Amino acid sequence: MNNILGNLPPVVKNLLIINVICFIGSMIFQYANRFFGVFYPDSPFFQVWQVITYMFMHGGFSHIFFNMFALVMFGAIIERVLGPKKFLNFYIICGLGALVLQYGVQAFEVYQITGSIQASQYLDFNMRAGTVATNLQISETQFETLRSIYGTPLVGASGAIYGLLLAFGYLFPNMEMMLIFLPVPIKAKYFIPVLIVIEIVLGFSSSGSSIAHLAHVGGALFGFILLKVWGIKRTNFY
Repeated sequence: MNNILGNLPPVVKNLLIINVICFIGSMIFQYANRFFGVFYPDSPFFQVWQVITYMFMHGGFSHIFFNMFALVMFGAIIERVLGPKKFLNFYIICGLGALVLQYGVQAFEVYQITGSIQASQYLDFNMRAGTVATNLQISETQFETLRSIYGTPLVGASGAIYGLLLAFGYLFPNMEMMLIFLPVPIKAKYFIPVLIVIEIVLGFSSSGSSIAHLAHVGGALFGFILLKVWGIKRTNFY
């Protein structure tokens, strides 16, 4: 384990350690994800620190495993290209970008149901009983959408991870990747765009899903914008 951590660049290593510590903490403290996961800004559960802390919380073992696997596999390469300081900025900004797009989608859904992007006045949360009621004349599906948006926290580093995937595909387009479920080498310039398109399709076809697919897309989008703004050219690398 020491050898594995020792071979990682500093920011990736520390992000990995922090994520693992937070995951263990969430296993010990029942309400950790509700306190440190991020809620819709109009939710009574929203706190300003959540826009950062949500990136270090995860919903289960498979969630953190695949995110941290991608962080180690792709993040280490990207950090060596960008340098530690710029890499950390890239990672955090991609995570925030994911949240921006997720909030935009949620605000649109809330507006479609209530005619306003702020609907907390129509919802009555009973903290002790863990229930929510509404005086709106809406369908059960619409009510479930509002309850999910206002009462379910977003957790995970996936938005930042998709920013790293985008950066890898952009900087190393001809790097061949071997996938467990498809043992044929695929160049990054083909695999990464397909992965992002899949997330877009899933984002528009899985309303009410617990997976924030469009947040993943937001991370990739902000990653691309950052690379362009910083003037990092793909021709400088493989």
